[in-house]
Amino acid sequence: QVWLVESGGGLVQAGNSLRLSCTSSDSGRALSLYAMTWFRQAPGKPREFVATTNRNDGKRNYGDSVKGRFTIFRDNANNMVYLDMESLKPEDTAVYYCAAMLTLTSDYGPTNTHSYTDWGRGTQVTVSS
Repeated sequence: QVWLVESGGGLVQAGNSLRLSCTSSDSGRALSLYAMTWFRQAPGKPREFVATTNRNDGKRNYGDSVKGRFTIFRDNANNMVYLDMESLKPEDTAVYYCAAMLTLTSDYGPTNTHSYTDWGRGTQVTVSS
């Protein structure tokens, strides 16, 4: 069952900004128990790691293609995880997915898509030139 829900995607011009959100649709699953990670997938391409943060928002990791432009952060009290995307480029066009990793540690999530079984259905981001 899908319990993660992404939102905030849309069509933007290159150079503009967009904020994506991810939340839990299951009242029995608190995001505070999970390392949270964003991936993206463009048509015909493999799913790509974007950003991840640990349970307490104290550790982060970013893919090289977005580092310095994207920021992941979370609000556990409101069961929300965000991805702030700045200086968007046409090559950022993709479906963006939220993924969760249940953990007892303070580690952020792995970059390998195969490490995750909990995924949202994705939200489309299209950047025009």
